[in-house]
Amino acid sequence: MTYQESIGIESEALTQDWGVVESLLPEHWEQKARELKAFRRGRQIPSASILLRVMFIHLAQGFGLRETAVMAEQGGLAKLSDVAILKRLKGCEAWFEWMSVALRQKWLPESTNCGLWADRRIRLVDGTIVREPGVTGSQWRLHYSVGLPALNCQEVILTTPKEGETLRRFSVNEGDIFIADRCYANARGIAHVAEGKGDVIIRANLVSLPLFDQQGNRVQVLSYLRHLRVGQCAQWLVQIKHGKQWIKGRLCAIKKDEIATKKAQIRVRRESMRNQTQLKEETLEAASYVFVFTTLPETYAANIVMELYRGRWQIELVFKRLKSLVQLGHLKKHDDSAARAWLQGKLLVAFLIDALLVIAERFSPWGYVLHKENSQPLLVARDRTHV
Repeated sequence: MTYQESIGIESEALTQDWGVVESLLPEHWEQKARELKAFRRGRQIPSASILLRVMFIHLAQGFGLRETAVMAEQGGLAKLSDVAILKRLKGCEAWFEWMSVALRQKWLPESTNCGLWADRRIRLVDGTIVREPGVTGSQWRLHYSVGLPALNCQEVILTTPKEGETLRRFSVNEGDIFIADRCYANARGIAHVAEGKGDVIIRANLVSLPLFDQQGNRVQVLSYLRHLRVGQCAQWLVQIKHGKQWIKGRLCAIKKDEIATKKAQIRVRRESMRNQTQLKEETLEAASYVFVFTTLPETYAANIVMELYRGRWQIELVFKRLKSLVQLGHLKKHDDSAARAWLQGKLLVAFLIDALLVIAERFSPWGYVLHKENSQPLLVARDRTHV
């Protein structure tokens, strides 16, 4: 086989592979490119499909703008300058965002829980900073929600770091259970979830979320926790106040073992030194416990609440995966509009990888999946997270 023949075979294989990728994309994605003004004129780039392929050289393969221009020309896709590619990237933000949402709906449906949580949607929420390297680099914050047990993305919001983490950013459906860390422990955010007829399991602290007893007196949390033994779960009826509104709930807690306590206290001391703040004895003592505020009814015992909260750490793994597999943490754009488009494009790549994993688990001897509305795919292990 000659070199030219091998190149021809490789080019044909790439074309076929791209056809499989296109089959994963949502319906009318090319038409949507025109509607959202990502693709306007077919001068240097003849179609929305070619535009997306060029963008993926930059976003999925991680090439710089100049490298992308060279690769696009050598691949016979388009002849563009790096400036032209950047201009087109900026115009793709809304298109990327639309495709990401539609792609999740098509291939990554909401997980359906069973047993005790059969009628509830469990939502892990957190935020992460994406920054450009260097002291003066631009920064953005991703506010993210994933579902248990499938860990599929449910909602993602992109803001500047000045806009803090709060439950008020997320939409709430009746029956939702929001699980979040200490930074979400404030009455206003919890009230937002309660108004939407959802529930929360929020890691509490001694300061930002004041707790009150049934008579409206401020609760001294440590006075409750000191009676716990290692491994013991307990609960107390409490309430929080938002304006004139009282929200009833429970304080659920468990005492850590000695090793976990020492690790937590070391982290607390380091944080105090880093922030140059005086460490209070109460803060150090509180590190011996994990305690949460929940609005779930008492039919969910304290040990069940604490066990469910344990799943919150899964969203940290989601962030690690995004930053390692698709380099979401390596923002290279100084311009705000380019940075937003780049981040939306990276998220699209991540969701496309998830979709590819879904079909990869359904072995097809012909090499690709048949995905039609009236098809009945064989149930596989991954699908059981949706049953």
